[in-house]
Amino acid sequence: MPDVIHLLPDSVANQIAAGEVIQRPASVVKELAENAVDAGSSQIRIILRDGGKTLIQVIDNGCGMSETDARMSFERHATSKIKAADDLYAIRTLGFRGEALASVASVAQVNLKSKRANDETGTEINISASEVDSQHPVACATGSIFTVRNLFFNVPARRKFLKSSQAELRHIIYEFQRISLANPHIGFDLVHNDTELYHLPPGNIKQRILHLFGRSTNQNLATIEADTSLVVVKGFIGKPENARRTSGEQFFFINNRYMKHPYFNKAVLGAYESLLPPETFPSYFIYLEADPETIDINIHPTKTEIKFENETAIFQIIQAATREAIGKTSLMPSIDFDGEAALEFPPAGAKVTLHPPPVSFNPDYNPFEDELRATRPGQRSTRLNEINLRNWDRLYDHEGLPPGAEVQPDDREQGTLDLQTSMGEQNFIQLRNGYILTGVRSGLMVIDQKRAHERILYERYIRSLAMNQPVAQRNLFPETLELDAADYQILKEIAGDLQMLGFDISDFGNNTFVINGCPSDFPDQNPLGIFERFLETYKTTGDIKTRQREKLARSMAAANAVGYGEKLTGRAMQELVDSLFACENPNYSPDGKPVVFIIPFEELERKIK
Repeated sequence: MPDVIHLLPDSVANQIAAGEVIQRPASVVKELAENAVDAGSSQIRIILRDGGKTLIQVIDNGCGMSETDARMSFERHATSKIKAADDLYAIRTLGFRGEALASVASVAQVNLKSKRANDETGTEINISASEVDSQHPVACATGSIFTVRNLFFNVPARRKFLKSSQAELRHIIYEFQRISLANPHIGFDLVHNDTELYHLPPGNIKQRILHLFGRSTNQNLATIEADTSLVVVKGFIGKPENARRTSGEQFFFINNRYMKHPYFNKAVLGAYESLLPPETFPSYFIYLEADPETIDINIHPTKTEIKFENETAIFQIIQAATREAIGKTSLMPSIDFDGEAALEFPPAGAKVTLHPPPVSFNPDYNPFEDELRATRPGQRSTRLNEINLRNWDRLYDHEGLPPGAEVQPDDREQGTLDLQTSMGEQNFIQLRNGYILTGVRSGLMVIDQKRAHERILYERYIRSLAMNQPVAQRNLFPETLELDAADYQILKEIAGDLQMLGFDISDFGNNTFVINGCPSDFPDQNPLGIFERFLETYKTTGDIKTRQREKLARSMAAANAVGYGEKLTGRAMQELVDSLFACENPNYSPDGKPVVFIIPFEELERKIK
């Protein structure tokens, strides 16, 4: 039997590595920009076309490479950062695996021009699908210019999963923000389709934050700092009252490297406990410095997941530092132990006559008098008595059904029929301002009010998008919606579909939209807050298979639906239930969660017994 195990060709091995390292154009931008940072650049310029799908160019003024190094940089596991396994535990640079350039060159057409300061000429290399087409001397400035064209041109299955240019640009902006925040001493430019999106001069951390997220952020920042033997913490946090309904301004860095760390995120949110408005996110830009030997950055190909040796202790340090920052800036009321005492205590041993406080009361008061008086002949009965008298004859016939009517078995799909056949003068009870209770033939029906409203709105929006017949109502005063660059790109991408839903919005430039009108059935609330919730929901709703319009309808429904904790009148509950059971699929919310649940009479009776 012949041997079946063999070595993969380098081109195939590089494409496999690319599947882990290069997921989309933003991955290329990240790897090339980090290499530029490691090269000691003071200025990095990123030029894009079509969301990076057609062109990604990264220009830096770093140290450059020799002719041999330029060629070797595209080999697998070629790196200047480590020489031995022990070096993995003392890494202070960004790139070190030696897979990035080889991976990029395996799935794109790459051109590199690079020159060192002391060399008279530089080197130009052209590589396509891991094959070196040419290498020759070239006149160029000191530094490197990486040009990547037609990403995934030779892997059609990967290219077809790329999203629209606006969506891919949004992911690039996220990476750009992370890299530029981690390196405020470096100047960065970002250009897309000949339009400059960012021009960031070198500066300090606070200046970089303001250049990225707007000058208005300045009034929202409070300094956070802590210096311990385990970790040094510094950076800025935002005020609770300025927390946004959209995420995107939460950043952790370790030794000037961006990282994702849900556990430390809980530490920050714990410090804001009971201070944040519901469904909002505080801003934070927190920089950690720790001994590289106490962290492991080699656990994920993209190097964004970091393992710490003393995570529990660092959690407590971050939380304490955040609370201290909140207290120092008077964001949270604190106890003043040095102030003047409000109470005076007599000295020990002093003879003081104590007098009980005077209490006035009416000995003839009868707490039942009002109820007795209301039920006497000629007097108006209480609302409770009116309800009891009106429903007395319905006590034994299953909430208004004719006596002897058959009780249906418990079945979620039977909920619509049960409700429609017993809606004469249906009584509703709202439980904890989040659930609607009502009796049906088979038992007690429980309806989740938020999910029910989401289902109603979702089907309404889907119909509007299908018919392209929006009903818009212009605002008396237009609202200005200022966004960060990533959210701005989202809104540009879906602006056409929003207009089909009845929104009249216009692009005002400089990451700003003007809301001129809203759908006629839009809730009478602050449209800016609604849009913030909508954008956050849109970013987190659905997967790559979800069609954009369905995702838009789901996001709009989630943003506009009545929330938990909102009290509803009897009429509002009646209308909500009527509209729910007029839907095509009333039993489930747009994201597949149950809306209706019926507790059978048999189960209720067992509980009572």
